[in-house]
Amino acid sequence: MSEKEVFLTPEGLTKLEQELEDLKTVKRKEVAARIKEAISFGDISENSEYEEAKNEQAFIEGRILTLEKMLRKATIITNDDVNTGVVSVGSTVKLKDLEFGDIVDYTIVGSAESDPMNNKISNESPVGQALLGKTKGAIVDVNVPAGVIQYEILDINM
Repeated sequence: MSEKEVFLTPEGLTKLEQELEDLKTVKRKEVAARIKEAISFGDISENSEYEEAKNEQAFIEGRILTLEKMLRKATIITNDDVNTGVVSVGSTVKLKDLEFGDIVDYTIVGSAESDPMNNKISNESPVGQALLGKTKGAIVDVNVPAGVIQYEILDINM
C-alpha cells in the first residue's frame, strides 16, 4: 500500500511540528513520571493509575509516529502554488448554495488541517472533492448523505 501525500499550508506545518515537539519533550516526560509514580504504589496488576498512564503513553507514541509519517510525506502548499483560476488545495472559495441562497467561504486544505468549524475543509471531503479543478461560475453538485447540494462558485482566492 502506498502512502498518500499530505497537503499542508505553512501554518499547518508549523502547527504539526509544534504538536510533535510538545509530545516528544513535554507529554512523554509527564506520562513517564505518572508511570513511575504509579509503580511506586506497589502491585501494578490492579493499579488503575498505572494502566491509565500506560494507555496514555501508547496513545502519545502512536500520535508521534503518525505525525512523523505525515511530516515526511508533507507537500507544502504556498500562495505561489495556488492558481486562482481553478480550485485547488490552498484555494479559498466563495460558494452560493443554490437551494437556500446562503453564501459561504471555504478554504481547501489537506486532511491533516481540516477544521470545518473554521471553514477549512479537506480536499478529500465530499465538498472539497467536488470543488477541485472547477472554475469561477461553475455549478457544482455535491453528493451528501441527505442528497445533492448545488453550489455556484462565486470567487476563488489564495
